[in-house]
Amino acid sequence: MNRLNFTATFLLAGITFLFLSCGGDSNGGGDGGGDPDPIPAPSATSLVFPDNNSECTEGDVISPTQSQVVFQWNASQNTDSYQINLRNLNSGTTSVTSSTGTSSPVLLLRGVPYEWFVVSRANGTSETASSPTWRFFNAGPGISNYAPFPAQAVAPTRGATLSTTPTVVLEWSGADVDNDISRYTISFGTENPPPLLETGITGSTLETNVQSGNTYYWQVATIDSAENVTNSEVFVFRVE
Repeated sequence: MNRLNFTATFLLAGITFLFLSCGGDSNGGGDGGGDPDPIPAPSATSLVFPDNNSECTEGDVISPTQSQVVFQWNASQNTDSYQINLRNLNSGTTSVTSSTGTSSPVLLLRGVPYEWFVVSRANGTSETASSPTWRFFNAGPGISNYAPFPAQAVAPTRGATLSTTPTVVLEWSGADVDNDISRYTISFGTENPPPLLETGITGSTLETNVQSGNTYYWQVATIDSAENVTNSEVFVFRVE
């Protein structure tokens, strides 16, 4: 073997050794080969405090109009951070607070109803999971009887499209810290805001006539024994 052939053979053997030692095979084998494991989606947390449909009497009073309450929830699997979503039921305004733990202090208005839920998030994935939504009244000075919470639509659900039918049963749910709801008033029609349909309802359902091709709006006024009145949002559905 002459010097030129020996040198070429030596270089080829060296390159082959380096390629194999670095895991450069066509099947992606070797250390670090293959696709990375997918990031697992976070699971939903369960809420702890403030409790659902209750009066929140805990917290630090900051001023005659504000107090600070520590929100609490349970840890959820595959979760790196949490997003506390809070809605003032009087004004409809919302706020979002983030936390990497399972509690967070939040500044609230006193004597005001709120609803809240927590979204679980994980690094490396856009998937999230939401807890159930809870409602509570933040305690305020001089309040002896709280107004009811706004009623929630059960059926038809918000934005639903129903098959052709001559009648529909409106169903809602109401709640009150004092447990003294006395009656409901229902407004219903094809206009928004809807006109008054019926008053003095003591149950939580009402059947009414509808026509195909129309969009309907309805609203529930909840009245307690102290004559406090709380209006729900305006719900909407369509009949094919």
